[in-house]
Amino acid sequence: MADALFVEYPKCSTCKKAKAWLDAQGAPYTDRDIVTDNPTADELRTWHQRSGLPLKRFFNTSGMLYREMELSKKLTTMTEDEMYGLLATNGMLVKRPLLVTAETVIPGFKEEAWGAAMADN
Repeated sequence: MADALFVEYPKCSTCKKAKAWLDAQGAPYTDRDIVTDNPTADELRTWHQRSGLPLKRFFNTSGMLYREMELSKKLTTMTEDEMYGLLATNGMLVKRPLLVTAETVIPGFKEEAWGAAMADN
């Protein structure tokens, strides 16, 4: 099993829960703080394509910054390149935790999906 990349905000309770789950599974992973090492636009583009999900799923729609910037109104008129650029400006805009494996990328923690992804890794 190859190391997965675990992108987290260390103070986030869901990230802590996901990390504890990975540790309990004995899953090999590399930890990355989304605030001090925010994903680049190119990384986000690659991850989005690997995920097969709509790009909007990579936004932290429940975050204060998302609401302050009124992104729910703005995303509908933005191009994908503009969205990648925006996500790359601040890790707090990115849905977390992110599990990045060779096969897939999953934004947010869902135990069943993560289990399947780690089994395939």
